[in-house]
Amino acid sequence: MLSTQGLASASARHPWRTIGAWTAVFVLAIVVIATLLGGSLTTEGEPTNNPESLRARDAQAAAFPPDPGTTVTDIVVVRSDEHTVDSPQFESFVRELVEGSDTVALGQARTYLDDPESLVSEDRHATIVPIGIVDEDETEAIVETVERADENPSFSVAVTGDETLDHDFNLLSQEDLENGELRFGLPAALIILLLVFGAVVAGLVPLLMAAVSIVVALGLTALVAQPFELSVFVINMLTGMGLALGIDYSLFVVSRYREERARGREQLDAIAASGLTASRAVLFSGTVFVVAMLGMLIVPSSIMRSLAVGAILVGIVSVVAALTLLPAVLGLLGDRVNAVRIPFVGRRILASSSSEGRFWGAIVRGVLGRPVVSLALSVGVLVAATVPLLGINIGTGGVSTLPDRFVSKQGFLALQRDFPGTTADPAEIVVTRGASSAEVTNALEELRSSLAADAMFGGGEIRRAADGEVAVLAVPVEGDASDPEAIAAVRELRTATVPEAFEGTGAEVLVGGASSENIDYFDSVIDPAPYVIALVLLLTFLFLTVVFRSVVIAATAVGLNLLSVGAAYGLLVLVFQYGIGADLLGFQDADRIEAWVPLFLFSVLFGLSMDYQVFLLSRIRERFDETRDTADAVIFGVGSTARIITGAALIIVAVFAGFARGDLIMFQQMGFGVAVALLIDATIIRSVVLPSAMKLLGDWNWYLPRWLEWLPRLQVEGTRDDAAPSPAAVAKATGR
Repeated sequence: MLSTQGLASASARHPWRTIGAWTAVFVLAIVVIATLLGGSLTTEGEPTNNPESLRARDAQAAAFPPDPGTTVTDIVVVRSDEHTVDSPQFESFVRELVEGSDTVALGQARTYLDDPESLVSEDRHATIVPIGIVDEDETEAIVETVERADENPSFSVAVTGDETLDHDFNLLSQEDLENGELRFGLPAALIILLLVFGAVVAGLVPLLMAAVSIVVALGLTALVAQPFELSVFVINMLTGMGLALGIDYSLFVVSRYREERARGREQLDAIAASGLTASRAVLFSGTVFVVAMLGMLIVPSSIMRSLAVGAILVGIVSVVAALTLLPAVLGLLGDRVNAVRIPFVGRRILASSSSEGRFWGAIVRGVLGRPVVSLALSVGVLVAATVPLLGINIGTGGVSTLPDRFVSKQGFLALQRDFPGTTADPAEIVVTRGASSAEVTNALEELRSSLAADAMFGGGEIRRAADGEVAVLAVPVEGDASDPEAIAAVRELRTATVPEAFEGTGAEVLVGGASSENIDYFDSVIDPAPYVIALVLLLTFLFLTVVFRSVVIAATAVGLNLLSVGAAYGLLVLVFQYGIGADLLGFQDADRIEAWVPLFLFSVLFGLSMDYQVFLLSRIRERFDETRDTADAVIFGVGSTARIITGAALIIVAVFAGFARGDLIMFQQMGFGVAVALLIDATIIRSVVLPSAMKLLGDWNWYLPRWLEWLPRLQVEGTRDDAAPSPAAVAKATGR
């Protein structure tokens, strides 16, 4: 089996072959993306465990085949402060809106001209047009038609419902991707890279690796999306993680290459040494990241699995690119990787590339001088930051969390204003068996009467299938279907009200609708969380035990990551739920944290934090193997990796800050959580908690029970040839 050193050496000796192979893969990926990706991704996010809401929807679809003439997915709201619905101008406007549309949904819609009572507001200045968008491709045309009609100064027109909401969420995610990640995250990452390396060429190389990794991973995603359903949000995940991982891994390898050149090694020897050390660390870091992402695959949610697939694919491609393509590029560039140095900082950074950082070295020495106080204070701060987590509220952001500029939000507000008892997302009580019996019919009528008197619901409508065996009671739910009040009301409906109403009838009854789907979504994400967390912790602990041959190091790394993740959770709740600092940071106020965010953050943060832990611990272990002095190894490890790890963390912070700058509150929460956790990990954890803990543990850091001595020896860092280079070699390598 070819080692990382062998891969790096072979790639560097045959750079054009390696680059040619990657170019072919890159071009093939572009072709696959262009031909397969479009239309393969869905905006729907469904549980994969066939929950009650999904069974209710399937039963309805079988009994009432989708028909634009009868199915209602969205509602168009037309209002005029100048005209009433009885005026010729209003009638003409509505008739032209419906009959002049080339869409099936509007063309077959029922208007107040057909049903003048139920579709008109109390003040008679507004009407609703229920429409059924059966074909998702028609949504864009509906939105464009509504926006054109809204340009009339005498009328306001908006639309809201399932399909237009999905359309707007999709559009907003694309905007956030373009504005946040590409316009903010990418330029910010480049600036940080230039400051870390002090040279333009060296700073551009990691971006090149990230771009290649993203495109190739997108090509693989397009292939995976053919047999499996993937969410459109996989693109956001893949590009964000691709930038983060591609840059991080390249940063580690290029930095080690420059360090080895500064020590006097010849070019190919320096690449081989980097392959033996940094590349191997990248391989193990990437493995830990993939292990952390695997946990999300057991969550019965198409969105979570899609995010996991995107992260895993781009993680694997980023590792392979760092092990092969990057050495080939370094083999071609050689010392030209240091070309176009940044004024003032370039020469100083290059000159110090092989030495311990004075700033971080001084901090670590101070911490090691008072390890008990340092550990107690730092852990106390992190635990205090974690406390708000105890008050976390889990939910989801619906139409009410969208910016007002989106048509589905405007339609929702118009519907709430003029038709407070009407909704495009009713609770749907589906009787799938025995609906034709008198007993079930009476129970359904009584349930409709009782719900009509409930403040959270309203007057319902009963539909029956042609064979009479299936009946549906559609009941409006007050407010946004994602609001906690609506969720609580429908959960009570599912668990108590409906079972009591049909007790003893022998009927099979399911509750569907948007709120019911949200309940199943929450349960699908929250219920498996303990198993996901346990799996990730166990696999990570076992892997690190094998890699570092120490149960103490493995337990310490896992514990420190839990500290940083817990603190990030607490700060997330503090900012978004309690609104402390939200206005200052430009975030939306929310009374809940998006259901998928905590579990997603745990997996991603665990994977990303382990990148730094593995990179840092590998340098500490490498030094310890040379000196057998734990304190010296910690000082050297932190001091020599501080600039790189800090730069890598800031790059990921910049990338995910791009998410946080967007308008989707779920991405704001995700971006903020990742950014805060990595800042904590790269500063407090690395410079205070880890050094003080390792100082107090002493030789126990390297403890491995005798009964585990059989474990394979998988050193992250290879043994470095410590022979001192000649002064001439040093001068040649550094250009001095």
